[in-house]
Amino acid sequence: MRTDQRLTEAYLKARVVHFDEKSRYVFISDCHRGNGNNSDEFTKNQNAYLHAMDYYYKNGFTYVEAGDGDELWEHPRFVDIKNAHYEACETIRRFHDDNRLIMLYGNHNIYLKNKDYVRDNYYTYYNDFKQVAHDFLKGVTPCESLLLVNRKTGQEILTVHGHQGDFTNDQFWLFSMLSLKYFWRHLHSFGFTNPASPVRNISKRHKIEKNYVRWICKHKKMLICGHTHRFKFPRENELPYFNTGCCIYPTSMTAIELTDGMVQIARWRVTVNSEGILQVTRALLRGPEPVEKFNLNTEQ
Repeated sequence: MRTDQRLTEAYLKARVVHFDEKSRYVFISDCHRGNGNNSDEFTKNQNAYLHAMDYYYKNGFTYVEAGDGDELWEHPRFVDIKNAHYEACETIRRFHDDNRLIMLYGNHNIYLKNKDYVRDNYYTYYNDFKQVAHDFLKGVTPCESLLLVNRKTGQEILTVHGHQGDFTNDQFWLFSMLSLKYFWRHLHSFGFTNPASPVRNISKRHKIEKNYVRWICKHKKMLICGHTHRFKFPRENELPYFNTGCCIYPTSMTAIELTDGMVQIARWRVTVNSEGILQVTRALLRGPEPVEKFNLNTEQ
């Protein structure tokens, strides 16, 4: 599946950003924002997402959207997604305006690899009501990979979407996109999912994750990704493979937080309090742990 080669390529051409004990980053992937129809899985957690994003914005986090933020395979006209999820797009724009947005592309929004597509669809937004164009994410430069480097220790953290080396979603992505767009999308509306997807195919998901771990063992890098939709935080004596999970769990979304030299995974969901009032709550599922604990190369 060429996972080692593809992850190494992503590492070598990654956007490099330095961090320290005062830095704050939040990693979220697989929002799959759609056009609001029956197959748009983002809608069930959009309130949790909006509340989480407001929390991260007010608390000084840089937002790393680690791929598959927008479901462009099903809805290549981004304006349809923007109209359906105006509030979500506006909160992303706030991060961008403050220079606190890093956007990675995954397999479902690989169109962001095309600079012309990004310029034509993401730089501005046309308001049909006012009949004027507004700046949206003007100048945004989506990338395949992000390499965070600790200013003090040199520890490196590679972030990718995680489809690298997954044959049907990487080298064969065009066929997978066409099959989803013209076949599985319609069944998706009735609750069916593509059996080739790592989300539902447990055997494939485990194979992908094992390949990630092999790459970590060989190259001694901490890895953060998404793609499989299964959150992961390494336990004692496990290699530093972290997975953000996704925003489309049945009742919740998860995010990895890197804050004040610590790393943790948080879950956001809508709950009901003792008075019967719905509220969005945040709970830590794993961590916090010092990020330096996951430095495999102590000679850096």
